Amino acid sequence: MSQAAQGDALDLRVVALGGGHGLSASLAALRHVVKDLTAVVTVADNGGSSGRLRREFGVLPPGDLRQALSALCGDDDWGRTWARVLQHRFASDGEMDNHAVGNLLIVTLWQLLGDHVGALDWVGRLLGAQGRVLPMAVTPLDIVAQVRGADPADRDALTTVRGQVQVASTDGQVTEVHLEPADPPACVEAIAAIHDADWVVLGPGSWFTSVIPHLLLPELRRALVGSTARKVVTLNLEPQAGETDGFSPETHLEVLAEHAPDLRLDVVLADQGSVVDHDQLEAVARSLGARLVVADLAVGDGTPRHDPVKLADAYAGFLGQA
Repeated sequence: MSQAAQGDALDLRVVALGGGHGLSASLAALRHVVKDLTAVVTVADNGGSSGRLRREFGVLPPGDLRQALSALCGDDDWGRTWARVLQHRFASDGEMDNHAVGNLLIVTLWQLLGDHVGALDWVGRLLGAQGRVLPMAVTPLDIVAQVRGADPADRDALTTVRGQVQVASTDGQVTEVHLEPADPPACVEAIAAIHDADWVVLGPGSWFTSVIPHLLLPELRRALVGSTARKVVTLNLEPQAGETDGFSPETHLEVLAEHAPDLRLDVVLADQGSVVDHDQLEAVARSLGARLVVADLAVGDGTPRHDPVKLADAYAGFLGQA
């Protein structure tokens, strides 16, 4: 059991931004550390079950929202069972193949209630979720990237790649991303949560498709920059094939700053096994206003995954500091 889980949860309001497996790892850790936890989730997925439901019904892609809700389930029988139900995928030769039960449940409640946030709150209550899950925007988004090297005939040429799945799996090097539409309506409750937060946690996760998109939504970015909340960026354990090939930890920070030069940070959290040049990473973090915290965060089985217990201990070590 983590040190954080052994003690009382911190009386703090924390908002975690991201999507997919990276956000799930952060939430699984933070729910043991703080009393008031809100996830603000990307809504740009265009693949798999989420993409199919998005195209068929015109809804927000539910997959990343489902994963966040699952990560907030408790460790008792109720929580573990509902987490499994939510993540279960059908396997068949028909149209239901690969649909996740949680995606269907979320879309059902959206249709019945006509309320994105209210429906997610209902799912959270059913699961006994230890926190709240909100979409970053209330309309589906597309991620559009400029990619260098994707054209085999001209490796120096820039190519436009559209769609979260396509950007995440590109053979080239992503140089810049933007959203379409460029200024969609943000989730009002997400903006309010950021304004009221004591801490905002950004990352880990797919850098260009799960982390940076929060900084590209104008209303959300203004809220982040204007919020008095302290801000921490949790770095990935290694570069991601396609999106961030060849990126060092400090390159991740530099790219973040390029997309949001007015965002100041308080803490940069990095895994000790991922840091090659400590002094350089510390210098880049300091240039963004942050102090560098390095800890053992990996699961230790050779895969680039954060251990929720180790991550909880790392968060507990600085979130409660004045």
